[in-house]
Amino acid sequence: MKRECLTIIGTAHVSANSVEEVKDAIYEQHPEVVAIELDRGRYTRIKNQMDGIEEDDTISVTQIIKENKVGLFFTTTLLSFFQSKIGDDVDVKPGSEMVGAIEACRDLQIPIALIDRDISTTLQRALNKMGIREKAKFMYGLLLSVLGFGEEEDVDIEDLKNPDNIDDLMEIFKDEAPSVYEVLVHERDAYLAGKLLQIPQDHVIAVVGAGHQPGIERYLDNPETLPPLHELEKIDEKKGIPWLKIILALIPITFVVIFFLAYFNGINIAWNIYDFIIISVLMGFIGSILSGSKIQSAIVGGLSAPLTIIHPLLAAGWFSGLTEAKYRKVRQSDIKNLSKIEGFRDLWNNNIFRILLVVIGTNLGVSIATLVILPSQVFIPLLMKMFGG
Repeated sequence: MKRECLTIIGTAHVSANSVEEVKDAIYEQHPEVVAIELDRGRYTRIKNQMDGIEEDDTISVTQIIKENKVGLFFTTTLLSFFQSKIGDDVDVKPGSEMVGAIEACRDLQIPIALIDRDISTTLQRALNKMGIREKAKFMYGLLLSVLGFGEEEDVDIEDLKNPDNIDDLMEIFKDEAPSVYEVLVHERDAYLAGKLLQIPQDHVIAVVGAGHQPGIERYLDNPETLPPLHELEKIDEKKGIPWLKIILALIPITFVVIFFLAYFNGINIAWNIYDFIIISVLMGFIGSILSGSKIQSAIVGGLSAPLTIIHPLLAAGWFSGLTEAKYRKVRQSDIKNLSKIEGFRDLWNNNIFRILLVVIGTNLGVSIATLVILPSQVFIPLLMKMFGG
C-alpha cells in the first residue's frame, strides 16, 4: 500500500451520512482494495444477513459458563446493547456503513480486506488488564446506563466525527477507564494501521470508526512505532501475583485444615459439619432464588454449595446457571432486543440477564456464607474449643 494513495474515511457507526460518504467514495475512486474495520466473524454475520442466510442464533450459555467466560459475555452483551440502542434512536442499523462498503465492492468487484482484531480477543485483553476497582466501576456505569439512570443528553451523531469532539471524548474515556482505553483504542489503532500496511495493493480506501482515524494516521506516519501484530493478538494472563485467586484458594483450604485439627484434637465436629452443610445449602438456595431463578436451579445451586466452598476451582453459580439455561433458551434475538429495554422490567424479561443474574446471585449468597456466616458460626467457635477459649 502506498501511503499517498490511501484514503481513510472516519465514520460514526450509526450514521446515515457515513453510509452515503463511504459508498460515494468507493464509486468515485474505484480503489484496488477496500479495507473495513471488521473481523472475520462479524464480516461473515453481516454478509449472511445481506444474503438472507439464516443462521442458528442459539447462544450456548452452558458453554459460556463452563469456559468461565461470563464476564466476557456480559461485557459484550452490554456493549451490543448500547450500539443497538443508539442505532434505534437515530433509525440507522449499527454497521450500516460497512454494509454500504460491502455492497459497493460487490457492484464494482473490488476485493475487501478485513483489518480489525477479533472482538473476543480485544475484550478479553481489556478485561485482563483491568483491576478489580476498574472492572467494578466500568460494569457499574454500564448497568446504570442500561437501567436508564444518569443524565440524558441529545447527541448529534455527526458531531461525533468532529476531530475536536473525538479528542475530548477519548480524553474522558482515558481518565475513566485507562485500561479499557488502552486496549479498545490505542491497541486497535496500532492493529488497524499494521493490517493496512500489510495490504499489497497501492490504492486503498479504509473505512474505520472516526475515533480511530487520528491514531491510525499517526502510526502510518511513524511505522517504526508499531508493535508486532502477533503481540496484539495474544491473550496475556494478568501480570503480577494473583492475590485474589490465592486468597480465594486459601479460604477453603483453611476450612478443611480447621476441621482436621479439631478432629485430631478430640473435638466432636459432627454438629459443626452439619452447620456447615446447612448454612452453605441455605445461602446457595437463597442467593439463587432471590436472583429470580427457577426452583430447580435454586435447589441445584444450594446442594452444590458445600462442595464448591471447599473446592476453589468450582462455583455454585455455575451449577445453578447451567440448570437455569436448560429452562431459558438464549438466542441472538435476545441481544438485539436489548435495544428495546427501557428499564428494569424489560431487563428482567430478558433471558440473557436472567441467567447471568442467577449465576451472580448464587455465587453472592455462597460468598456471604463463606466470608461472613461460616467463620462466625462454625470456624471461630471451633478454634475457641481447640484453644480453650
